[in-house]
Amino acid sequence: MKNSATFVLLISIALFSGCMHKTEETKTPASIDKPSMIWFDAEANFQRFSYPDSIDYYLEKIKNIGFTDAIIDIRPITGEVLYKSDYAPQMTEWKGFERTDFDYLGHFIKKAHELGLRVHASMNTFVGGHNYFDRGQVYANHPEWATMVYTPTEGIVSIMSQKKKYSAMINPINTDFQKHILNVFREVVSKYPDLDGIILDRVRYDGIMADFSDFTRHKFEEYLGEKIQNFPEDIYEWKTDENGKSNYVPGKYFKKWIEWRAMNIYNFMSLAAKTVKEVNPEISFGTYTGAWYPSYFEVGVNWASNQYDVSKDFDWATPEYKNYGYAEVLDLFTVGNYYTDITMDEYLQNNNLVKNETDSKAARGTWYCVEGSCEKIKEILNGHPFYGGILVDQFYDNPQQLSRSIAMNFQASDGLMMFDIVHVIQKNLWKEVEDGFKMAADPDFFKTEANKK
Repeated sequence: MKNSATFVLLISIALFSGCMHKTEETKTPASIDKPSMIWFDAEANFQRFSYPDSIDYYLEKIKNIGFTDAIIDIRPITGEVLYKSDYAPQMTEWKGFERTDFDYLGHFIKKAHELGLRVHASMNTFVGGHNYFDRGQVYANHPEWATMVYTPTEGIVSIMSQKKKYSAMINPINTDFQKHILNVFREVVSKYPDLDGIILDRVRYDGIMADFSDFTRHKFEEYLGEKIQNFPEDIYEWKTDENGKSNYVPGKYFKKWIEWRAMNIYNFMSLAAKTVKEVNPEISFGTYTGAWYPSYFEVGVNWASNQYDVSKDFDWATPEYKNYGYAEVLDLFTVGNYYTDITMDEYLQNNNLVKNETDSKAARGTWYCVEGSCEKIKEILNGHPFYGGILVDQFYDNPQQLSRSIAMNFQASDGLMMFDIVHVIQKNLWKEVEDGFKMAADPDFFKTEANKK
């Protein structure tokens, strides 16, 4: 009897210890009543996520931290896709690694839904080649899709010749390409009826230098209702100073050119939304853009509300420019608050000169910190929600700032978007991510931090 009692006691202790061990392993995510998204880039994660069990492991990991959504990139900048398509080539190999044949996106959706996570398919839109590797649709069979860029030194040339630009961007008004990419959008939504959303990336011109093809000139002249006598100088002209630095000098049609390009992107976004909603009216239609609105006109994009009169604040905008704000077209909007200064006080102290990926020149101002960016964006979106985005690799040298950026984006916007999971994995920044969620759950975190100083 005594031996039996001892045995029962030992079993009870073992079971209790096992329960305690499991409790310690299962982390309770910080309580934040806002969506949080993390991006899975196609190329950077190609080998790692070529195995279903690896997908499962990292989906469980992000769920335990507190993320609510996974963004799965299925059309990288080469124009290939990560599913079996009737319209686009499938990427089955990257940098020599061959992926085994399995339903990549389908597995993400199935496992994520089991965990209570939403899944959005991300597709790079107006791009069809990787210039570093001479790989992609524009290299394989569609060089005519590639945008023609007006450069300071070479004149008008194909973007495929510009090897410092890794993305071989497409002319957004190329009708053949538009037909192709809309077929891809339609196909994805049809093949994956359980998909929660579509997020379009790079729905833009390459930059201020694009597009200067003969086709574009003809279409712009139709818009103007007159012939352009000096092209491209009547749009703008490159001038080089005594230090060898080139800047563009606007010509007489510059503002109408900016307006027209915004109209082209607006028209496409409206058409893309209609295309996916015709297949699945319930699917979320969204996009990612850079947060630097004061210079985003350079890529032909007006992501503001159409109720915001841009011309009152910015001298590059015509009064008609506001008509092509596409905020009202979207269900979900994510912006890249890609700044290393978090608060406005920090920015004012550091006074950093900031040049973002799509900019032709650097700029200063409180727009270029996370807090200031969110405050400005609220004004121009006229109440439409947005998720503040983070570029994780900006914080490799200062990981504590990653935590603070997470907290500020949560607190100052309507949610979080983090790009990209590969940066978190490679530098093992999971603790900093978790710390950011914990900071965000404290509404007084930044006040307390300021008082400590």
